[in-house]
Amino acid sequence: MWNLPNALTFFRIALVPLLVVVLLTRFEGSEFWGLGIFLLAALTDLFDGILARRLGAVTKAGIFLDPVADKLLMSAAFISLVELGLAPAWMVVIIVGREFAVSGLRHVAQDQGVVIAATWWGKLKTLSQIVAVSLCIMAHQLGRWAHLSKGALWVALFMTLGSLASYMAQFWPKVVRSGA
Repeated sequence: MWNLPNALTFFRIALVPLLVVVLLTRFEGSEFWGLGIFLLAALTDLFDGILARRLGAVTKAGIFLDPVADKLLMSAAFISLVELGLAPAWMVVIIVGREFAVSGLRHVAQDQGVVIAATWWGKLKTLSQIVAVSLCIMAHQLGRWAHLSKGALWVALFMTLGSLASYMAQFWPKVVRSGA
């Protein structure tokens, strides 16, 4: 269980409360610190998976904890943005709700022996969310370009819905057929 990829995943989980405190505590440069913490955590998501596969260090703990860490990070970031008035709550409910829906689908599928691997839709959804959160964190620093954060939120919402539709269309029939 204790290997470099899992250590990165635990590190990402440990960064989540720090991110929330930094984002919700207004001080000189808090946006820059918040962005740095968020991007560092997002990078650990990229590297833990790459390292796990390259080092042959894939573990059951890592398979379980990696998506949990991802959901904690993104949910905490988006909920903090709502608290700061930088993202509409209804959008964040849809984005976080998608995570619950796909996690539920994966859980049911796993119980039935169906494996649901990440798709390109899921990866594009994650990338769009990282860009949206980053731009929203920096919205006050963007000046006349602050509208980019709103546009990025809409892109993230559409990518989130596209990802949900893709997973449901691709895997729901397999889960229903397996459970029949």
